[in-house]
Amino acid sequence: MKFTLRFWLALAMAFALYGSLPSPAIAQEGPLDTAQPQGITVDEIIQRFAAKEGAFKIAREQYTYRQSITVRTLDGSTATGEYQEVYDVVFNDQGARMENVVFAPPSTLENGGISMSEEDLDDMRHLQPFVLTADETPEYNVLYVGQQQEDELHCYVFDMAPKKFEGKKRYFQGRIWVDDHDFQIVKTYGKAVPDIRKKNGENLFPKFTTWRQQVDGLYWFPSFTRADDVLHFSTGDVHIREIIKYEDYKKFGSKVKITYQGQEVHKGADGKDVPAAPPPQ
Repeated sequence: MKFTLRFWLALAMAFALYGSLPSPAIAQEGPLDTAQPQGITVDEIIQRFAAKEGAFKIAREQYTYRQSITVRTLDGSTATGEYQEVYDVVFNDQGARMENVVFAPPSTLENGGISMSEEDLDDMRHLQPFVLTADETPEYNVLYVGQQQEDELHCYVFDMAPKKFEGKKRYFQGRIWVDDHDFQIVKTYGKAVPDIRKKNGENLFPKFTTWRQQVDGLYWFPSFTRADDVLHFSTGDVHIREIIKYEDYKKFGSKVKITYQGQEVHKGADGKDVPAAPPPQ
């Protein structure tokens, strides 16, 4: 978020009592068990979920869905500014993927002292629904921290951070939860990095949590992102709240083949995507 000078003094005073975002734990989250995994190595877990994430990334590009974004600045519990956008990810008659904006009222975030930046919008499309493929893992330090229950899912938990920043590329830094059955990321907590601080302005980014849900019985797609954070600009703090919803996933009729571990994914008798043969254990 880019900071604007409008009302910054009043906002800094209003938000002085707010602290940083609390722990990512939620009510359905069990205690963290730091024991090493049994029957599989940490490197094997990373290799398997990175491969599955690569297949998921290709699969998601064959789906239409609706994404709705709401960002508010807050004074206590009162919204002082708001940005909203709703768009459908669809395919045109030539089969090209495109975004069709269906709702985008004028932003009033400037009333709350900030404005949306290109980096904010890019993060909402690419980093908050975070995907880590085999091609991208060399860019990160990936540290196994234990195992944890997320609702009915048993997950391997990893902390990760970029090894270095290259040019204007955006990265994720935080924690991911990988389901021990499907070997896919089912939850993400962290932030997009780096923050951008220049002489002519600052562009800071909130911590967020993204949850996924299973679609068509095979892949875990982003379903909900929430951020509730205080951004510490040099001229004052700004409390923001962000909600992103991903809804109505539908597979588009495409001839693109989706594979996982060398096996082509096809429709099963129940209409759900399944591998042609089970992957090797």
